[in-house]
Amino acid sequence: MKINSINLQNFRNYNILNINFDNETNIIYGDNAQGKTNILEAIYVSATTKSHRGNKDREMISFNKDESHIKSFVEKNGVTYRIDMHLKKNKSKGIAINGIPIKKASELFGIVNIVVFSPEDLTIIKDGPAARRHFIDMELSQIDKIYLNDLSNYNRILAQRNKLLKDLYFNQDAIDTLDVWDMQLVQYGRKLIAGRDNFIKNLNKIIGEIHSKLSGNKEHLIIRYEPDADENSFAREVARNRERDLKTKMTNIGPHKDDISFFINEKDVRKFGSQGQQRTAALSLKLSEIELVKSVINDSPILLLDDVLSELDNNRQNFLLNSIKDIQTIITCTGLDEFVNNRFTINKIYKVTEGHVSIEN
Repeated sequence: MKINSINLQNFRNYNILNINFDNETNIIYGDNAQGKTNILEAIYVSATTKSHRGNKDREMISFNKDESHIKSFVEKNGVTYRIDMHLKKNKSKGIAINGIPIKKASELFGIVNIVVFSPEDLTIIKDGPAARRHFIDMELSQIDKIYLNDLSNYNRILAQRNKLLKDLYFNQDAIDTLDVWDMQLVQYGRKLIAGRDNFIKNLNKIIGEIHSKLSGNKEHLIIRYEPDADENSFAREVARNRERDLKTKMTNIGPHKDDISFFINEKDVRKFGSQGQQRTAALSLKLSEIELVKSVINDSPILLLDDVLSELDNNRQNFLLNSIKDIQTIITCTGLDEFVNNRFTINKIYKVTEGHVSIEN
């Protein structure tokens, strides 16, 4: 799997950009705030419809412009796909695959598999549960369309149930419809719980060996899924929490409150781990993610490394770089010294200066 090229129009600080990528290692370097990360963001958006930075469509459109276009050409199993994305300030985005508009953004998922690693990912261990749920949902959505559909339905039902809980303050007669929403919430919530549980089990089959090598065989890492309610008891918990939900006017239990924890040698890394251990666990998680995607799709995902190497010490840098051979990788950084020092093979180099990209080799 690879991305051959991407064309941008009025995206962030790029009025026009056409860039072709090498099949192996691509370096995009330049000073801070020049637009390096914007290129990776555009690639991620074209594959998932969302920004890995959490930005809204209107925030990615160039200043004083009403719309933006992203066109990418990707190759999977010898087949080339053209993905067109039309971002609009005040309307939903338009998406087309090979010139054919699609009705649901979910139809795009699975064509391209992207793994992105940014400095923010190094804090996933100590951040709040929302960051870890987002990690699970984005990875599962790329490799499992059924999960993506269940997640979409769950989020829609959760929003409608919460709206009903607020509306009941003004119209108590509508309480009879709450049973219908509860039934659907449980139906899709149980599927999410099962999918997440299986995902974490599969990650654990991979992450232990990776982390052991990273730590010089001194540490054993395991991930534990912490569902807010387990699959079998979810229906009972929803019923038990109804009075609380009515008082607070929100749904207080369900997969939207799930979490995962990381344990090194049986100690909770978030509570008792050093910053070094937390970063190593995050790196192990990302490398495990790559291997899991490989095993599911029988192909390598496209890897985006967004200025993350400067955040790692030499040992972790070397381990990461040695682990991503034979994967198309696009790396942003402020300088090339770190790669020269690591004697890392660079296939294509681009320099970014104030939204202008030049090829240096």
